Amino acid sequence: MSGLRTFLSSSMLVGLLGVGYGMWSLIVPGEERRKEIIKNLPESNPVRMEETRKRNALVMQALKEAAETNENIARGLGPTRK
Repeated sequence: MSGLRTFLSSSMLVGLLGVGYGMWSLIVPGEERRKEIIKNLPESNPVRMEETRKRNALVMQALKEAAETNENIARGLGPTRK
């Protein structure tokens, strides 16, 4: 009885793996679609990439300045309580 149970559970596991692989192969885009997606990524546009670099540099600069101060910048937007 134990051997039959092991065989059935192993068969079910292999079947589930097969179904998962089949569903994955249906969902994954083809080679042409993949090339189109890569072509349309923001990183492929040099102007957009430069804008992203500048924005990241400004964010890093703001984080560096915030880390160097003792003032809580998040509370600086409202009225100060002293």
